[in-house]
Amino acid sequence: MTTTSLKDRIQDDMKAAMKARETEHLNAIRLLMAAIKQREVDERITLDDAAVAADMGKVMGILKPQLAGKIDLAAVSQRVKAALQG
Repeated sequence: MTTTSLKDRIQDDMKAAMKARETEHLNAIRLLMAAIKQREVDERITLDDAAVAADMGKVMGILKPQLAGKIDLAAVSQRVKAALQG
């Protein structure tokens, strides 16, 4: 049995949000993926699940000022936590 990485699950969530036309969800996931990819490029590494989970906490800190008043941050936080739990 193969396990799906956290990045793969986030990608799958992004595809599902696109199909369901869930704009807020899709935007939050895109920002999350951009932050993950930026860290990988900056540090020239591939993040494992533990690093992605640690970067997701930082991502919420980054997203908060950018998204305040635009979307429900509590919903974004719940989706991030759900992605972490698999």
